[in-house]
Amino acid sequence: MTFAPFETDNLIIRMPVMADFDAMAEFLAEERSSGVGGPMNRAAAWRTFATDFGHWHIRGYGMFAVEEKVSGKTAGMVGFWNPEGWPEVEMGWTAYTGFEGKSIAFEAAKRVRQHAYDDLGWNTLVSIILPDNTRSITLAERLGAKFEKNWTSPGGTDALIYRHPAPEALQ
Repeated sequence: MTFAPFETDNLIIRMPVMADFDAMAEFLAEERSSGVGGPMNRAAAWRTFATDFGHWHIRGYGMFAVEEKVSGKTAGMVGFWNPEGWPEVEMGWTAYTGFEGKSIAFEAAKRVRQHAYDDLGWNTLVSIILPDNTRSITLAERLGAKFEKNWTSPGGTDALIYRHPAPEALQ
C-alpha cells in the first residue's frame, strides 16, 4: 500500500519507510513519549514501528512520516489511529526531538486533516490526549478542536477527547 506524498511549504508527509525507524526509536526512548507508550527500549520501539505498518494494512490508513524539506530529516509522525476499542478514528501527532516548537505538527496535522476530509470523505475526527499533555492540548485547540469529554481507554488510561471542526466549518 502506498500513497503519493503530500507537501506543505516546509514538509513532505509520506508513508513511513524503514529509514524512519532510528528517529522513531530515539523519540520512544525519551520520557516525552509517555503518551504513546514510552519510554521504551529499541526492541519495543521496533514492535511499535511494526504496529504502525500493520495498522495501514488492516485499516487502510495510519500514521504518516513527516519529513522536514530543508534538512531531509524525519521530524515526526502525524496521521490516523483506530485500534480495537477506540471510539472512532483519531488524528494524532508527534514531533521528534529537535523539531518541537517549530509548528511542524500544526502544519502537518492541518494537511493530514484536509486529506481525511477531502480525499477520504470523512466528516469528523477526534484527537485523544492525555490530560497532562498540555502541548498537545494547545495544538488541538490551535487546530480548532474543542474538548468533548473525558474517556478511559480499553487499557485503563484516562484521556481527553477533542473533536475537530467538521469540513464545512473549515471552509
